[in-house]
Amino acid sequence: MTRTDVVVIGAGLGGLTAGAILARDGRRVVVIERSNSVGGAASSYKVGDLFVEGSLHLTGAPHHPQDLKHAALARAGALDGVQWIATGALYEMRGGPLDPPFVLPADFDGAHAALISRFPEAAAAIDRLLGEMRRLAVAAGDGGLDAVFALAPEFPDWSASLADKLQALFGDNEALKCAIAGNLGSIHDDTAALWWVSFAIAQGGFLLSGARFVQGGSQRLSSAIARQIRKGGGDVLLRRFVSGIEIGEAGAPSRITHTARDGSDPQTIEATTVIGNAAPATLASLMPAPQAERLNHSNADRPLGLSLFALTLGLSAPPREFGVSSFVTQLLPDWMRTLASYAEGKTLMAGEPGDRMPPLALADYAAIESGVPAPPYVLSVVGPDQLSNWNGLSQDEYRAKRARWQQAIVAYLDRSYPGLAAAVTASSFNVALSVQQYLGAPEGSVYGFAPLPPDGSGKPYRSPRTVLPGLYLASSYSGIGGHSGAIQSAALCADMILADGAAS
Repeated sequence: MTRTDVVVIGAGLGGLTAGAILARDGRRVVVIERSNSVGGAASSYKVGDLFVEGSLHLTGAPHHPQDLKHAALARAGALDGVQWIATGALYEMRGGPLDPPFVLPADFDGAHAALISRFPEAAAAIDRLLGEMRRLAVAAGDGGLDAVFALAPEFPDWSASLADKLQALFGDNEALKCAIAGNLGSIHDDTAALWWVSFAIAQGGFLLSGARFVQGGSQRLSSAIARQIRKGGGDVLLRRFVSGIEIGEAGAPSRITHTARDGSDPQTIEATTVIGNAAPATLASLMPAPQAERLNHSNADRPLGLSLFALTLGLSAPPREFGVSSFVTQLLPDWMRTLASYAEGKTLMAGEPGDRMPPLALADYAAIESGVPAPPYVLSVVGPDQLSNWNGLSQDEYRAKRARWQQAIVAYLDRSYPGLAAAVTASSFNVALSVQQYLGAPEGSVYGFAPLPPDGSGKPYRSPRTVLPGLYLASSYSGIGGHSGAIQSAALCADMILADGAAS
């Protein structure tokens, strides 16, 4: 039996960051990852000659001192481990109620000027919303979620949904709502269920720090953090499957059993601290029944967030030759006349392709110095999805339906960008089912728990500390959720472990 200070289950950004901080603080860390490489959702890989970015297409600029990731990546030794490439505007919004298209700059001053110029009748309401977003984003960057919640008494609409917040400010001006919040797929899919403060922190974070892409793909960031764990004397074990978790009682060591992919070569690690970089439900499924029940019960009132599909297209020419004019384009379908209609997009793939396409986010890697190899020139196409769209299908039925949807999406893009379809030379299509299978994410949830408004029962965010002593979370299922939230929560997780004296 091997003994160590900390075992990290899963090598996503949260687990890696927490592991690196602890390893650099002198703790013995072992990370166990079932995949062939580290990164989880923050992974890049190739399908033939086609470069595929797993999901981290855009993030805030981590060198800005108030970016959610800044302090955590600096402590993990990875802040300067990759090149962060400026992407220009946050997005170009096309379609839906917006005609002509609208470009939202990736800074508060630029966004304010662009919004006021396009919607002068709503100047006072725009001033108020952007001011509140800036204040919340600064608080989150300076002091984390505790600093955010300290502001609650100053906001009478603290518990409002994004739908209610925007309606109160902008009335029925749906074009303005889409201009300022049309990238919902980066946060949630339903404005009526999305806490406006969550949106303000996430969107405000982009406008505060700017937008960046990891040059060469997010795999480089994940690998850079993993190197810091090894440099600190830790181990990162790949292609190993955790088959059992027994969390020790207070003060007693925990035991983690892991095997090779085929179940052979079982090994056990004993540790004083366990960090889960997997969904709590996934961790619970590997525990004895009493512990599993306690962990599941503690999260029973927390619904999961959205899932996404990601279609990666390899083109024979740069996307700009077909009219794609920004690094990120939010393409709203004609049927989507209100921002609230975004929620309908996730249901469309339950049926067969028809006249209604989901809202799409496009990322053109040839538009910036992305480091993504070309040709083929990569265009990433992302939209809302849900696991139930793919349930009950045989493998052949699933593949055929997925192929029909891919063909329909490409044809739809060709109507907006003539000639694009004929330029497609390679493709890779991952849907909600793919997310669940690859990441082990229940329901294909890519951002962890849904960012719902608080209901009076307490803070809507999950603490890294769980109900089981010695078990902590460092993932999108703790903190604010998502990539930046996972990294920020990882630093908080490490701080809790060090304060508890659990990893020494």
